[in-house]
Amino acid sequence: MTTGEHRSDLDSRENIERFVDLFYQRLLADEQLAPIFVDIAQIDLQQHLPHIKDYWCKLLLGESAYQRHTMNIHRQLHGKRPLQAADFERWLAFFSDTVDDSFVGERAQRAKRIAATIAANMHKSLSENNTGSAA
Repeated sequence: MTTGEHRSDLDSRENIERFVDLFYQRLLADEQLAPIFVDIAQIDLQQHLPHIKDYWCKLLLGESAYQRHTMNIHRQLHGKRPLQAADFERWLAFFSDTVDDSFVGERAQRAKRIAATIAANMHKSLSENNTGSAA
């Protein structure tokens, strides 16, 4: 970001779509996370990014286009390649850095809080599934 550049909030579909594009540029350039998305999950960006954009528009704007179950999707991925705490930490760092570098405002801060909760809950849920039944 250049000095004096206006940073907007994540308060519109256009801004959220721009955020998701910037965020995925970082993820897919990362040597730790890119293989999870590209090699293991084998995501098709043409299909995946619209879902992610809808997901964040649902969370931040209350839109209703996203109707998928994220945990089931990530459980399948975790079954192929266990997702580790370091993966979630790195994902969250990229998320927060992308927000901070390009966006500012109440919804931008809210997005970071939601992302932290998602990462923690997903890691906990997937880790619990690995330990098997304790009963």
